Amino acid sequence: MKPANRHITACSRCPALICWALTTANGKRQPVNAEPDSQGNLAVSRGADDLLYVRSLTKAHPEIRAGEWRAMPHHATCINPPPRRGSDHQRTGVRPVPQRRPW
Repeated sequence: MKPANRHITACSRCPALICWALTTANGKRQPVNAEPDSQGNLAVSRGADDLLYVRSLTKAHPEIRAGEWRAMPHHATCINPPPRRGSDHQRTGVRPVPQRRPW
């Protein structure tokens, strides 16, 4: 099963086609590749509200349910991923430690 064309958009960092889906764990948006992938670790489904929902496939629950398709998270395949937070900060020197008085 593939996502509907209205769900597909282009990644802003690379030419890949992606879909935005809400995670079932906490409702945050997650980009997934628009093409189904047999090696993917996500299960994507369309809800009754016509939004896409995504859940992780784990060892405890590795099966795809009816109406779902297997997908790959786009962060794993993007050729120009966003920089990680704090990666541009260089640590230099040693943090001073207050001296303890022996009395």
